[in-house]
Amino acid sequence: MNHELLSSLRTFFNSGETRPYEFRKKQLLSLKNVLVAHEQEIYDALYKDLKKSPEESYAAELGLILSEIRYTLKNLRQWMLPQVMGTDLVNLPSASSVTRVPKGVVLIIGPWNYPLQLLLIPLVGAIAGGNVAILKPSEFSSNIAKLVDKMITEAFPPNYITVLNGDGAEVVPALMKNFRFDHIFYTGSTTVGRSIYQMAAENLTPVSLELGGKSPCIVEDDANLPVAARRIVLAKFVNAGQTCVAPDYLLVHESVKEKLVSLIISNIRQFYGEKPADSNDYGKIINERRFNRLTSYLSTGRVIYGGEFDAPKQYLGPTLMEDVPLEADLMKDEIFGPILPIFSFKSRTEAEKIIDRHPNPLSFYLFTSSAAKTGEWLTNNSFGGGCVNNCAWHFTNYHIPFGGIGDSGIGAYHGKYSFETFTHAKAVMSTPTWFDPSIKYPPFRGKLKLFKQFFR
Repeated sequence: MNHELLSSLRTFFNSGETRPYEFRKKQLLSLKNVLVAHEQEIYDALYKDLKKSPEESYAAELGLILSEIRYTLKNLRQWMLPQVMGTDLVNLPSASSVTRVPKGVVLIIGPWNYPLQLLLIPLVGAIAGGNVAILKPSEFSSNIAKLVDKMITEAFPPNYITVLNGDGAEVVPALMKNFRFDHIFYTGSTTVGRSIYQMAAENLTPVSLELGGKSPCIVEDDANLPVAARRIVLAKFVNAGQTCVAPDYLLVHESVKEKLVSLIISNIRQFYGEKPADSNDYGKIINERRFNRLTSYLSTGRVIYGGEFDAPKQYLGPTLMEDVPLEADLMKDEIFGPILPIFSFKSRTEAEKIIDRHPNPLSFYLFTSSAAKTGEWLTNNSFGGGCVNNCAWHFTNYHIPFGGIGDSGIGAYHGKYSFETFTHAKAVMSTPTWFDPSIKYPPFRGKLKLFKQFFR
């Protein structure tokens, strides 16, 4: 581990250079410019890693980062201003304020499924917050990892933002063992997230964990089925199902199940053709290990559509399954691939028994035209975030926080919430000296009645 590099990051942060608004603005513009300058290289790298088309790469990766930068630049000055707060009666005539201040040296660990935006959107928040950062891209998306290193090196000095590539199982523990970070932001599996949380606890380092889980999608009997089918297919099979907010399994009211399944199949064919392997819009599985795991699920139930695969190409087609035992690995693991198990239900209570087997999912999706049903479903289920009559698109809305709860994560980000994640709310109360009543000081005997008047 390069101890000189780590020390240089701390020294640069301590210099105070990252704190002014103009500095932060300049760095955000530098990030934007380097991304735009390497746009074609980004498309090429994402195609090599995950067979993403330029259109998907922009909509699901590059475009989201650029939108985040634009929104942050528009609002950053306001976010940085001290907030005037109220002051309680006992402390009058003091004045109180809260200022968001940088945390310091932060570590951002990215995943392989959306290897650009899930690494760099948190970086936008870190820069906006006035921090310095180390980025650790996933080694599994190696082409993007190399390109990120190249772009960050072009845009920023290494003592401000630097990239460390290599095997995450070795690099991250070594980093955390030899250096105390001021915040760690991790996106990935729950298993690795637990490990990072444990290591961070040694130094009481705050963490953001963007994890996953089995996100349910419920379709009620009064749903707009043609719209539901389109939106479910897009969310489930974009990036070949390798999306943390993809619907993991489908719960559909028994009275509309047959029609919905037919519409889903029709939309799969419309989106990806009869041979999705040849589609410009359908990706590949990231590596052989993941491919083997996904194809092993096919024997745990009845394939009613799809199921075709090609090992040399790491291709697994859009697949629908039924008759999957709830005890099967397919219904224990987060699938993270293009397999959609389908279950029917008669009542909300029956469906929630299935959902309760995997509480606190990252996302929750509901299709219904009933406000009453919407209220019941949303009130009775705990989840990180979600959509009504939509799937996955809440992730793209930088006006609302994105994050999990329980096993699906800790903390939230996007837009102002990213800025708040990478800053500390420093509270200050300033008290004048011209007013200093003796009631505040000993002796206190006989002042109980007065205290009861002030402490309200």
